[in-house]
Amino acid sequence: MNKIYLDNNSTTQLDPRILKKMIPFFSEKFGNSSSRTHSFGWEADAAIEQSRKEIAALINAEKSEIIFTSGATESNNIIILNHNSKDNHIITMSTEHKAVLDICKEVEKNNTHITYLNPKKDGLIKIDKITDNIHPKTTLVSIMHANNEIGVIQPIYEIGKICKSNNISFHVDGAQSLGKTNIDVKKMNIDFLSLSAHKIYGPKGIGCLYINKKHFHKLKPRFYGGSQERSLRPGTLPVPLIVGFGEACKILNKEQEKESNEILKKRKLLIQKIKTEIPDVIVNGDKVNRIPGNVNFSFPSLKGQSIINSMPSIAISGGSACTSSSPKPSHVLKNIGLNKQLINSAIRICIGRFNTYEHIEIAAETIIKTVKQKSSY
Repeated sequence: MNKIYLDNNSTTQLDPRILKKMIPFFSEKFGNSSSRTHSFGWEADAAIEQSRKEIAALINAEKSEIIFTSGATESNNIIILNHNSKDNHIITMSTEHKAVLDICKEVEKNNTHITYLNPKKDGLIKIDKITDNIHPKTTLVSIMHANNEIGVIQPIYEIGKICKSNNISFHVDGAQSLGKTNIDVKKMNIDFLSLSAHKIYGPKGIGCLYINKKHFHKLKPRFYGGSQERSLRPGTLPVPLIVGFGEACKILNKEQEKESNEILKKRKLLIQKIKTEIPDVIVNGDKVNRIPGNVNFSFPSLKGQSIINSMPSIAISGGSACTSSSPKPSHVLKNIGLNKQLINSAIRICIGRFNTYEHIEIAAETIIKTVKQKSSY
């Protein structure tokens, strides 16, 4: 039986166009970008700077504001740990990815104060909560743009305005939103933005941190051993991975709008088919303000993991891939107010670039059949 991959919030298939662009940098173009005395190094450095330019163009930044990291998790660490100081205050959300929440738990040990804001039932933050929790010691607001489990898109533009008017730094985890909804770091008043290539059909192991140029002097490296990336992230740069990241952004610069519209049509088809046959299914999260390919269903009275286990040919998940080995219920669904039964009955489906309408038809039919077999329909 052919397998269908519908877990694109977890990771994405490497686009063949991107792989083709990367391959030469694993072989004949193998130079170290820090080698300044010969053409091998110059060629590698030029490729890196072109990739930096492509990434910056996608988010309306300057290429000098892009620092390469291993991914959004490392980028999040750099920013939050740089705001780890006794009596500092950070505002974030209780539904953030563990890549933010776990760092926040760590800095609390150093008497950095963290406020975890709960969203509304639709998963979106109430803007007034940001304003109400700002006080003189607040140095950072860290809010993810799109939630990895329920796909809701937070009002980043409005939050950015609040931060700017209060002279507070604004960090956004954009791992799930890049390439799926527009990001403009200038219009959104974003000071720091964390990104990963593998969420946009690029390679794993590479990401970046956008840093507004006015903030560079405030940041210190988290480890030492070289002057790469303005000494903020030392170490030999993985040229093939960076080339892949740049190519992924170049493709999105041309294709994002068309691709997003097509994926949205497929999501609507999936929801329509399942709701027609399973009328009491619940779609978790705001129905409009969400990334195009994400849908999170709860099937009352059933267990989501049981549904997933019964469909080995359909690759979906019960939530975040980073916590899929944990027996704990989803903290995202818990913090939007779902009861234990609805949390345990949830499945996450994430449609991507390489999913066809046939994939959606087969997935819908398989889910409907499985749910009916396990319930009284």
